[in-house]
Amino acid sequence: TSFLEVAGRRQFSPEILSQSGLVSPSRRGQGHYDRFRQRIIFPISNLSGRVIAFGARSMSDEDQPKYLNSPETPIYSKSRVLYGLSRSREPIRRSKTALVVEGYMDVLSLVQASVDNVVAASGTALTADQAQLLARYADRVVLIFDGDAAGSNAAVRGIDILLKTDLDVRVITLPDGQDPDSLVRESGKEALDQLVNAAPA
Repeated sequence: TSFLEVAGRRQFSPEILSQSGLVSPSRRGQGHYDRFRQRIIFPISNLSGRVIAFGARSMSDEDQPKYLNSPETPIYSKSRVLYGLSRSREPIRRSKTALVVEGYMDVLSLVQASVDNVVAASGTALTADQAQLLARYADRVVLIFDGDAAGSNAAVRGIDILLKTDLDVRVITLPDGQDPDSLVRESGKEALDQLVNAAPA
């Protein structure tokens, strides 16, 4: 049973589902197909905890792009949302520190390792709106980026945005080929804590 069939039984038309980014028109010109089929789906919530969009990761190298996100809609603007903030804002407020990583899996791995004050920019460069969101809860922001060229470029863009706020900004660039997910799986929470505590100003 496809998502399209289940949604149809609940009186959601293909047109509404298409506008919300959950289905796409068929390339053959007739009908629609499930946009996130055969993917691991990550619900994206607003600050109230209501799901407003989805990110989805392919389970096969043949399915490209690797990550597929909901399009912009009247209730979802990716430049104004940080993945995980609805559940991490209180830990961020308590610790006064927000850890910012690149992706959904990084957030999930760190939360599983009992690191609760973490959010992700979800594959985009950090925006001014996201920086203002962080400033509502944190005094310090630690950017943790993958050890590759894309991670380094994202770090530079994130610093530029954050330096326009009053936040204490620190940057951790992981060794080549490593990301926060692999770091905590291989070396544990303690290794991440040491990096965060030693992050240069």
